[in-house]
Amino acid sequence: MTGPPPAPPRGPRVSARLRLALGYAVFLVAAGAVVLAGVSIVLYKVPNYPLTAANPRDRAYAPSRQEILETLVGVSGYLLAALAVVGVVGGWFLAGRVLRPLRRINDAATRIAATGALDHRIGLRGRNDEFRQLADSFDTMLGRLQDAFAAQERFAANASHELRTPLAVTSTLLEVARRDLAGQDYPRLLRRLTDTNERAIGVTEALLRLADANEVTAACDDLDLAEAASAALAECATEAEEAGVRAHADLRAAPVRGDAELLARLAVNLVQNAVRHNLPDGGSLWAATRHDRAAGTVTLRVENTGPPMSPQTVARLHEPFLRGGGRVAAEPGRVPAPGRTRGHGLGLALVDRITRVHHGMLTLCPREGGGLAATVVLPARQAD
Repeated sequence: MTGPPPAPPRGPRVSARLRLALGYAVFLVAAGAVVLAGVSIVLYKVPNYPLTAANPRDRAYAPSRQEILETLVGVSGYLLAALAVVGVVGGWFLAGRVLRPLRRINDAATRIAATGALDHRIGLRGRNDEFRQLADSFDTMLGRLQDAFAAQERFAANASHELRTPLAVTSTLLEVARRDLAGQDYPRLLRRLTDTNERAIGVTEALLRLADANEVTAACDDLDLAEAASAALAECATEAEEAGVRAHADLRAAPVRGDAELLARLAVNLVQNAVRHNLPDGGSLWAATRHDRAAGTVTLRVENTGPPMSPQTVARLHEPFLRGGGRVAAEPGRVPAPGRTRGHGLGLALVDRITRVHHGMLTLCPREGGGLAATVVLPARQAD
């Protein structure tokens, strides 16, 4: 949902360049006035009586202090007027030169607002001043917005695909059955319809869990992340055994404060991901928890063997519906490897959101030799 449109600016537009030019002029005139005032004060030290030259050949008469002051006052008006003109004209050109980078930034913002072209960049060059830093920050913001919108578009496309595929399969099965009611293997048809329906329900429930994690605020329960990881390994033990995946645990006390249900879901999703995206003929997974008292953090690290993965692929695994091995679960009619359970591509997305709700960080990196290493770092519970 978008917010209300920005209110239009109030009052007439005032040029910053003109204001700077007028400011320069006022400053220059004020400085000139101060100098002239200082000269006037010095002139009060001149004797206030007629003076004559010591050498008769020189001018016989010298002006008095009063005459000098009157002349100074008369000339001061012209001098201050000249300073005002110089200040306005010089300030106008100087302000234009200084504000030129700001005009480029404004032009870029106007272009993006009008066309939505988030791939546009200012690319300001020159001295590393405040305008250059502003332009670089603006370009960085555009890059992050572009990535966010691209991820949103991929999410919408993938979510549509995930939800449309089981519905299309169901429609096809029913259409085939309707055309040949007598020749159908109804037990097989019912099994296929049940599998397809469960697939659609699973995707919908996964999306609802992701939406709930986006809205929830973590509760403040005292718990041990090692216990959550141990429970996750026990919950996934049957699936791991059927897939031929050997689990290794090194769970040490990791006291944390947060939502017990969300952190349990985080641990389960990490272990399930390690089981389901392992080697096709069985592999290994490792789960470990640590408590770094010096840093004030706890860590849950889950590694698994598997096919080699590029850093570019791993960097996007936390996006919804993206899987390390491609769209391995996109087709409901496709039979997974023995012992494997099809996922929805939302596990790591949910882990990432739960981690951020608890003010932590999720790091994904490819393992040497193949597979994935997922590390969750959370603030440790402080001793009371």
